[in-house]
Amino acid sequence: MRLILLGPPGAGKGTQAEGIVQKYNIPHISTGDIFRAALREGTEMGLKAKGYMDSGQLVPDEIVVGVVTERLRKSDCVKGFLLDGFPRNANQAEALDKVVEHMSIKIDGVINIDVPDEELVDRLTGRRMCKGCGASFHVKFKAPKVRNVCDSCGGELYQRDDDTVETAKERLEIYHSQTAPLIEYYTKKGVILNINGNQDMKAVLAEIIEALGKIE
Repeated sequence: MRLILLGPPGAGKGTQAEGIVQKYNIPHISTGDIFRAALREGTEMGLKAKGYMDSGQLVPDEIVVGVVTERLRKSDCVKGFLLDGFPRNANQAEALDKVVEHMSIKIDGVINIDVPDEELVDRLTGRRMCKGCGASFHVKFKAPKVRNVCDSCGGELYQRDDDTVETAKERLEIYHSQTAPLIEYYTKKGVILNINGNQDMKAVLAEIIEALGKIE
């Protein structure tokens, strides 16, 4: 299975990615991970990306595509992969089409985890971190036994600056502006799989597996 995973911040993509790669025994390819690996290995595209990153600039699409292409050519991707965080825009999607066509493969499905913004804001703003041991909690999904007290070490729990309502809404606006064209792009290609992400995590994974089963 050659798959792309789309979903807004707070949709639980990380959890679902774990379930998908375990089910299909394919590598989970996130852009953050492959950039770090490319820099560590000193690949041609990794070194080009480093120049932009060191100067605080956005890495151009062609270099992002190049780094992803290097990763897709590795032997563990022969039987499939799950792309997470790429493509981020229509230009990258078009470039990816050319890459997979050149490799004589195709994208089997694009999983779009859909969650209402109101629910996402609740999820993103409900996280609490321990000042002592760094453990993570959530007021709705993983509440501590005692309010604002860490179960593990008894430390004080706090809300990170980037977990506020304002920041959550900004992140969602950026995601929607970038991803709406992508959803339209892959819908026209007939490979989009719209998944109801506003349910229990296990139910979300079951719906994903069921949808993928129809295209195997």
